[in-house]
Amino acid sequence: MNYRVEAEELNTILDETVAGRFLSGLGRRLYFPKGIIAQSAEAKKSARLANATIGMAYHKGSPLILSAMADSMPTLSPAEIVAYSPTAGIEEIRCLWKQRMLAKNPTLDGNQISLPVVVPGLSAGISYTADLFLDEGNTIITSHPSWDNYELIFQERRGATIQAIPFFGTGTGLDINAIAKALKEEAQGGSVRIILNFPNNPSGYAPTYDEVEALITLIAEIANGGADVLVLCDDAYFGLFYEDSVSRESLFARLSTLHEQVLAIKIDGPTKEDYVWGLRIGFVTMGSRGLCASHYDALEKKYLGVIRSSVSCSNTPAQHLMMKAVKDVRTIGERQLYYDLLKSRYEAVKRFVNETPANPRLRPLPFNSGYFMSFRCVGISASALRRELLDKHGIGTIAFGDEFLRIAFASLEAELIPAVYQSIYQVASGL
Repeated sequence: MNYRVEAEELNTILDETVAGRFLSGLGRRLYFPKGIIAQSAEAKKSARLANATIGMAYHKGSPLILSAMADSMPTLSPAEIVAYSPTAGIEEIRCLWKQRMLAKNPTLDGNQISLPVVVPGLSAGISYTADLFLDEGNTIITSHPSWDNYELIFQERRGATIQAIPFFGTGTGLDINAIAKALKEEAQGGSVRIILNFPNNPSGYAPTYDEVEALITLIAEIANGGADVLVLCDDAYFGLFYEDSVSRESLFARLSTLHEQVLAIKIDGPTKEDYVWGLRIGFVTMGSRGLCASHYDALEKKYLGVIRSSVSCSNTPAQHLMMKAVKDVRTIGERQLYYDLLKSRYEAVKRFVNETPANPRLRPLPFNSGYFMSFRCVGISASALRRELLDKHGIGTIAFGDEFLRIAFASLEAELIPAVYQSIYQVASGL
């Protein structure tokens, strides 16, 4: 079979769209083969007598399972524990996640976006998206500082160039002028690629309502000027907003229907939102005003190609455990309880920073959300500060190069926060 034909069929569907114009060389080569997985899916629906398609072992209609596995997950059936998941993920959880996304983002039009595709964690979702839409030599704009895995994914794996823009200047929020300058300069080449991570890691900042309007206006202006815009919304910490001024919706809600030349891709999942860090489940959802159902189907098959050619499918029991959690009557109340716990830790940090005399060597970046806050180190090395805190005070922090020190207040008991931050200030003053 000439599988290259299948890729070209998908490319033909997408070629006149912003998604088609952004496809990388690898993205254009990828497709979902009509092989084992596709044929097994057909057999699952129609093989009434016997199904001899998939590489799994059954007995009396149920997958074989070790007792230790079954005993460890007593609420799941053997099929929910050990069977393969569909490449795009279990249909029910994809639909549940979309419903939840719509509930959290009231302005999001569910008819104008794709059904989420399940991926093995948000890191994988970002990496697969980079595979599809980033080529060697492309430039992608990120915040500075940003999550260090972006460098591995975009630069080392895909050979792209990262343009790190200081999203935070000397003010109390986003430096919209710096972001606008970078986007407009990049747009002169005909296309812009940017990843927006809010709440931001490592700063712990999410945009206010006014800043959201400014960002949307900026991106619309660039698209109206003729440039294609690819926006990746890394929403890993979505929902953990602690101030009334912070916009409660993902930028994806507005971007997904903003303009025919804007392709928005939302990468999110329960990892941080639902406190299931090790389950490794994420979702990728696509949206653009210029795309219809056939385009989303073609893009989904591109994602299925990259999933099939890497991990084949995502973790089955993790998906079923998440479905149970979403449906469980206790979950909403427990989410609120944990949110309140994290907010109390955020407020303890905010009190310390606001009420303690400023340390000239530590300038806090704006923070209002998420798991973290960060200091910009002035006249001292963040790496040296981290080492001193760890070796002599038993306090673990993260240094982003020599400029920024990140503290994950989400992992600190509230009563420890004043002492931890006092130590950070004292050590910084002594360096």
